[in-house]
Amino acid sequence: MADTVHPSLASGRGSGAPERPWGNRPTMKDVAARAGVGLKTVSRVVNGEPGVTADTERRVQEAIEALGFRRNDSARVLRKGRTASVGLVLEDLADPFYGPLSRAVEEVARAHGALLINGSSAEDPEREQELALALCARRVDGLIVIPAGHDHRYLEPEIRAGVATVFVDRPAGLIDADTVLSDSFGGARAGTAHLIAHGHRRIGFVGDRPRIHTAAERLRGYRAAMADAGLPVGPSWVSLGPTAPERVRDAVRAMLTGPEPVTAVLAGNNRVTVTAVRVLAGPRAAAGTGREHPVALVGFDDLDLADLLGITVVAQDARALGRTAAEQLFRRLDGAGGEPVRVTLATELIPRGSGEIPPPAGTA
Repeated sequence: MADTVHPSLASGRGSGAPERPWGNRPTMKDVAARAGVGLKTVSRVVNGEPGVTADTERRVQEAIEALGFRRNDSARVLRKGRTASVGLVLEDLADPFYGPLSRAVEEVARAHGALLINGSSAEDPEREQELALALCARRVDGLIVIPAGHDHRYLEPEIRAGVATVFVDRPAGLIDADTVLSDSFGGARAGTAHLIAHGHRRIGFVGDRPRIHTAAERLRGYRAAMADAGLPVGPSWVSLGPTAPERVRDAVRAMLTGPEPVTAVLAGNNRVTVTAVRVLAGPRAAAGTGREHPVALVGFDDLDLADLLGITVVAQDARALGRTAAEQLFRRLDGAGGEPVRVTLATELIPRGSGEIPPPAGTA
């Protein structure tokens, strides 16, 4: 059967509007011709300037609406030196953690009359650099970056040229810049100490890649809590690497087997926690360990349904991270000087049940 196309879609516009090639937007010259006025008159109406009669303004506005004209701000940008836009470079737009962070940045930007443009680095340093420089090429006034790489000297020329830059969640590499972080070290230390306080002595840690600042800090917090309690860390109790479910599943299962299986797990981020919950759900025999006693779990990052599932978490405030970073960015854009600042936001341990499960008798 032959495909049919609705007439209003064939030209990309509804009936009554002139056909126009895609990407060929109406100009002020088109508006002037349709309204029967001069270009200067259209300019005055578009920019809200005086000197136009009510009848003429009405005709111009009718022409603007009929043509779908939108003002081109490029010339205004060149005159003012500001684009009223900021860029946000995230790790992964699909990660639930970054949704509230991005929304908070957008709300602050909107309050300052600015547009937010964001994109994902996919944890690739080259893609991060390409995206950040592409945003700078489009003359954003400032950047907020969640870094994937460890060398941000490529941004030095842009910063010197006036692009305000704030790093969030992880610090910049090899440059001094404003930074907003969560207390990953303190949060992991508190989560591990919580498990120790409930009687656990053999505690595993499953985290992200060791080159990532947050993963390294959470591992350091875990080790610090174990050391504080005078507890050793078995060589098979720590696993760092990609957060792919297969890798995490194998790491958790390995910790539950062997001569010194763990009785509790600290999950290094929300993706690790989700896989760990799947492994630990139900009898331990289902996980291939032959153990029936439930294993305690504390996850770093809160996640949807964690309250209903009874998952104890170390929560960081993603909205506060985004808001704090954006507010610092606009302070710089408004002329605030001084040395780069580093802000560390506290985390919160939320007990919900999974982190309060005691170890099996005889394992303390």
